[in-house]
Amino acid sequence: MKKTIIILISNLLLITACTTHANLIVVVPEVNKEKQAQIIDEYFNKGALKYGLFSRERAEEIDKGLKEDSTIAYLWQQKAMPLFKQGKYEIGMVFLDKAVKYDRDRYQEYRAFMKCIFAKTYKVAIIDFEDCKVRKGNNYVMDHSYDFHIALSYLQLNEFKKAEAIFKKDIEALTAAQGEDWVHHLDLFYYGISVFEQKRYKEAILIFDLALEKYPEFSDVQYYKGICLNNIGEYEQAKALFSESKRNCKIGYTINEDNVAYEKYPYQMKW
Repeated sequence: MKKTIIILISNLLLITACTTHANLIVVVPEVNKEKQAQIIDEYFNKGALKYGLFSRERAEEIDKGLKEDSTIAYLWQQKAMPLFKQGKYEIGMVFLDKAVKYDRDRYQEYRAFMKCIFAKTYKVAIIDFEDCKVRKGNNYVMDHSYDFHIALSYLQLNEFKKAEAIFKKDIEALTAAQGEDWVHHLDLFYYGISVFEQKRYKEAILIFDLALEKYPEFSDVQYYKGICLNNIGEYEQAKALFSESKRNCKIGYTINEDNVAYEKYPYQMKW
């Protein structure tokens, strides 16, 4: 009898572990893709899209589709997305978890991005991105690699050495594979920040200069380069750069990612 109870408890623990680790292991019923496409067309394309992004009517049309088939990952993602853009991360993540449950390949990397940039739950963002790397390699989501987002998450967790090492390796790998032109100015900005946070100001300036070669008016880079200059005693250069940064920021030369309209990015300046 005791042996049976131990086996049952062990099995229960195994099931619990499988279903709670980033919602990765689930049993998904077989789907009729043609039928799902019809539901999406009827309730989303011809229904929800008639209304504003944040309207109740849009959400209600999506709910009608989910009532027809609750396993349509796309509808769960579309139900979640406006909530994130309204800053309603907790409830939005409930719906996005459903999207991942029914289409992990398509939506896990998107969920990881939303955790990193919107919800700012960096530890679980890293878990999602690391799992995506196991299955897809260091792929891209929202124009940046998984490793970029992992490093950014470590940066936000104040693990600056880890962040620096990942940014450096990622930039070097991209440069070797595609050339320096393919390295994004934002990669260089955050790489520089990871060095700046370790008080290696002269090294950070060199990295910030590389970012400014790609985006000369980048006000956020100018600001942090100004701090570096001030901290090494170059006060006049720092003062001039602060003025230029403020002017460029007011014009709009800041982080230019698509989602910056909804969410302030890490280390982004608001003069």
